[in-house]
Amino acid sequence: MVTIKRWTFELGSTLPFLVVAMGLAIFSMPASADWYRFSDTAMTTPIELEFWAEDQMLADQIAEEVLAVFHQVDEQMSRYREDSEVSRLNRNAANAPVAVSDGLFEVLERAREVSVLSNGAFDITFGSVGYLYDFRAGKKPTEDELRSGLPRVNFRDVILDSEAQTVEFRQPGIRVDLGGIAKGYAVDLGIERLVSSGIRHARLSAGGDMRLLGDKRGRPWYVGIRDPRSEGRNAVVLPLQDVAVSTSGDYERFFVDEAGDRVHHILSPETGKSVQGVQSVTIIGEDALTTDGLSTAVFVLGPAKGLQMIERLAGIDVVVIDDQRMMHVSKGLVPPQSDQSGTSGPD
Repeated sequence: MVTIKRWTFELGSTLPFLVVAMGLAIFSMPASADWYRFSDTAMTTPIELEFWAEDQMLADQIAEEVLAVFHQVDEQMSRYREDSEVSRLNRNAANAPVAVSDGLFEVLERAREVSVLSNGAFDITFGSVGYLYDFRAGKKPTEDELRSGLPRVNFRDVILDSEAQTVEFRQPGIRVDLGGIAKGYAVDLGIERLVSSGIRHARLSAGGDMRLLGDKRGRPWYVGIRDPRSEGRNAVVLPLQDVAVSTSGDYERFFVDEAGDRVHHILSPETGKSVQGVQSVTIIGEDALTTDGLSTAVFVLGPAKGLQMIERLAGIDVVVIDDQRMMHVSKGLVPPQSDQSGTSGPD
C-alpha cells in the first residue's frame, strides 16, 4: 500500500469521529403530516425521494414535479438519445459554435472547472472513446481503436463562450459525455423544487448522487457507503445533514474480460481504459453538481493525489477505498484530538 500523510483505516472498522453533535430541534407538525416516499427510474438509474409533508395530496403533487426534473435533464443531456441537446452538440459543434440552454451551459462550465482543478483527471470528452465500450455486451475497444480516439480526449478542445452562450469543438470527432456530472445537476434541481414547495426535510438520490435537505426531524440522516465488494454490506455509515454526497465505484457498470480483469465505466482520460487502484470514492460537499464531478476526478487521480486536491478545497471531504481495501479520509472528517494517523492492513 502507498503510505500517504492522510488518515487511513481498515475497511469495516468503526469511525467514531464521524458521529457529530447536531443539536437539532424537533418541530411539531399537524397530525396528518408524515414521511412520504417515492421512486422512479430515469437517466438509466433508480431515483429515490423521501420527504416530510403535511398530507398525501400535497406530497404527490410535489413528488411529481421533482421526479419530472430527472426526465427533463435526461432528454436534454443524455448522449444515448439522438434528439438530446448533447447529441446535437456532438454532431454540430466541430463545424460551428452551437448555442445551448442555460442548464447545459452551467453544467459544461462546472465540468471545465473540475477539469482544470484536477488537471484533466475529470474530462467530459472521455466520451470520444467511451462510446467504444458496451458494458451490457461485455465489449471493450481494441488498442487500435483507443489510439485513434485518444487524441480527441481533451477538455481544452471544448470552447465555451459565456457571452454568446455557445459551445464549439476545436476538432472533429469529439464526443462529450455528461454521465459523470449530469445526475448531480438533476439532484440539485430537484432539491430546489422541494425548497420552493416549502419542504424542509428530504432525501433525494439518483444512483450514487444524493442531497440531504435539513435533518431527519431531530436526528441526522444516516448514509451508508457501500463496501465495493459486498452489495449487502456498508463499509461505513455517516451521520449527515444538509449536504450533497456522491459516490463513484468500479462496481456500478462493469464486466470481467477474458483475462479476468474488471472493466468498468470510470475511464482514464490518458489511456482510455478503466482506472485501476481504487474501488470507490465518496465526496461530501454543498451541492451535487460539484460532488458528482469531484468523485470521478478523485477516482482517476487515486488516493494520494486525490486527497491532496480535496484538502485544498473548503467545505469538501472525501472517503476513498483503494484496491487493497484500505479506507482513506480527508482531514475534515477527523477531530484534532484523534491520534489514528497510522495505516492498517487489508480487511
